[in-house]
Amino acid sequence: MIATAELPRSPIARLTNAVTARVTAIAGHPMLHGASARELWTELLGGHAVADDPSHLREAIAWLVRAQDATPDGGIARGYSLSRHPEFGGPGWQPAYPETTGYIVPTLYAAAELLESPSLAARATFASRWEIEVQLPSGAVRGGTIAAPPTPAIFNTGQVLLGWLATVEHNGDASCADAAHRAAAFLVAAQDRDGAWRRSQSRFADATTTMYNTRTAWALAEAGDRLGHSEYSEAASRALRAMAYQQHRNGWLPACCLTDADRPLLHTLGYAIEGLIEGGRVLNDAELVWAGARAARAIAQLVSPEGWLPGRLTSDWHGAVNWSCLTGQAQMVNVWFRLHELTGDAEWLEPVPRVIAFLKTTQDRATRNPGRRGGIKGALPVTGDYGRLEVLSWATKFFADTLMRSMCFYGRRRAPSALALA
Repeated sequence: MIATAELPRSPIARLTNAVTARVTAIAGHPMLHGASARELWTELLGGHAVADDPSHLREAIAWLVRAQDATPDGGIARGYSLSRHPEFGGPGWQPAYPETTGYIVPTLYAAAELLESPSLAARATFASRWEIEVQLPSGAVRGGTIAAPPTPAIFNTGQVLLGWLATVEHNGDASCADAAHRAAAFLVAAQDRDGAWRRSQSRFADATTTMYNTRTAWALAEAGDRLGHSEYSEAASRALRAMAYQQHRNGWLPACCLTDADRPLLHTLGYAIEGLIEGGRVLNDAELVWAGARAARAIAQLVSPEGWLPGRLTSDWHGAVNWSCLTGQAQMVNVWFRLHELTGDAEWLEPVPRVIAFLKTTQDRATRNPGRRGGIKGALPVTGDYGRLEVLSWATKFFADTLMRSMCFYGRRRAPSALALA
């Protein structure tokens, strides 16, 4: 409820406020900003030029490198604003984001091997050690960007845990192993007896709709396996079992969105599916893998001939919006590749080429703008209601993972081991 003292005291004051608000809204319209207007026009004409996987991968990784260089520390920028952002200002680079920096680390290690670029591995290690510097005393990872007040976040802790584990695998870094233990211990301590996480959820999301924490449980399972700690594995199994139990008969995964439980993002559904499949793989639990596969199959059936998927879905597996969540589309390609690896079933490869080709049309490899070149937007069109008018670090990361899996599968070469943690 708004206190009376906060309301404008006169008709003139109310009119002034209304006009100011309208002018602000008009000033933020994408058609008044060159980068946004050009991107919308390019989308209308069919998108950007498409090339082979290595060409797109090099540009995506170069964007991630610039995103790290854009911050004053070892973290990777949350994204790049194409117009003024309500939280970060701009246009321009945004602050470092601990959550996504964490799971970009395995991507950089994998790219270092595939592209034969040791400097990328050094960047990954640098990012992991920065994450130690900003880890909270409890062992948790903070929610939001580094510019936000530090508060613990279950999901973010799991994502950075994957990065620390990748660094331990790459070079045996003892400090990262210690940080991973402290993060895993925090996750175990914060877990309720039924396996659910209800405490220490990110203040930036709806704490009642966190099915996507299956991806946190996957990280905990990896910690149990790689650090030789059975308590972590048991806690991961409890969490994954508790969340899989909620799955609907048609494969739907409920309570799985940052903001809208009835119409979750493809992105957060992708997280939930990844967590079930990868967690089930690590724990050798076929039922968990099957739970993820049921949802992955339903989404595969929605792919259009052009490779497009709706950015939000309803519980009967229908599209709820007319824009695409590009992060979610890249995640689903990675999921289908993984299911093919685990099952040998060719059905999982059917939508892959179409979706990869579609995603390539959304990457600008020609612009001179360092915040746009090689990065992946939040949505198509760029004005869609997810990452609106932004290029996102996590969208770019999942696109790079997609390209590396494609290069390895179709090129018949061994995939970098770090991709298993990506």
